[in-house]
Amino acid sequence: MKTMAFIPARYAATRFPGKLMQMLGDKTIIRHTYENTKATLLFDEVIVITDSEIIFNEIIHYGGYAIMSKRPHESGSDRIAEAVADIEVDIVVNVQGDEPFVKKELLEDLLSAFKNDFSEDTKVASLMYQITDEEAIINPNHVKVVVDQNRNALLFSRSVIPFPRNKNLTPVYYKHIGIYAFRKNALMNFTAWTPSVLEETEKLEQLRYLENGIKIKMVQTDESPISIDTPEDLETAKKLILDFEKR
Repeated sequence: MKTMAFIPARYAATRFPGKLMQMLGDKTIIRHTYENTKATLLFDEVIVITDSEIIFNEIIHYGGYAIMSKRPHESGSDRIAEAVADIEVDIVVNVQGDEPFVKKELLEDLLSAFKNDFSEDTKVASLMYQITDEEAIINPNHVKVVVDQNRNALLFSRSVIPFPRNKNLTPVYYKHIGIYAFRKNALMNFTAWTPSVLEETEKLEQLRYLENGIKIKMVQTDESPISIDTPEDLETAKKLILDFEKR
């Protein structure tokens, strides 16, 4: 089973423009993400897909593999789909460019959703992490997911889900970790579907799968890596990078 990791890397991020080229220790964020994904040795190939010559040159300069997008794209999945259209691959893993602390264990957990799935029932998989901190639960930058009894996603939202209407119960909250794995055909189908009002409202591309009847298998992990969404996240990451590199 050929498995490849793709890192969509858009320069003009809405909340933090140019964030992937910010320095984290002695490397840029995108370089950390690329090199840490490559170092897992889980993939036949790791490729950065970008709309930016700056990011492209950063990866190539340090011996990495990068491809320039031919067209503008709204989502990372659309950007990856353009690149894999003519590539022979079974499982495509989408590692977000702003995940410099990505670990082998997380990616192994994700790929486990496809292990021994001989009937190929699992088309898309992603990760989740249980959260209890009230600030994290209400933070719209922390996407929440609710799942069914088989750990398939029912809904993703930036809002608090489930809403604690019954004060006698203690709901379980899961933070969605935005790292995905797809079978190639599922990813290519994704690009043929028009984004809905729900997807555009929440700005969550994974809702497109759910609205088109594709289940997303959620795999629970024991930790949530820090992603760089804001300048404040970067400052937090700078305090942790030395310990991470010593692991």
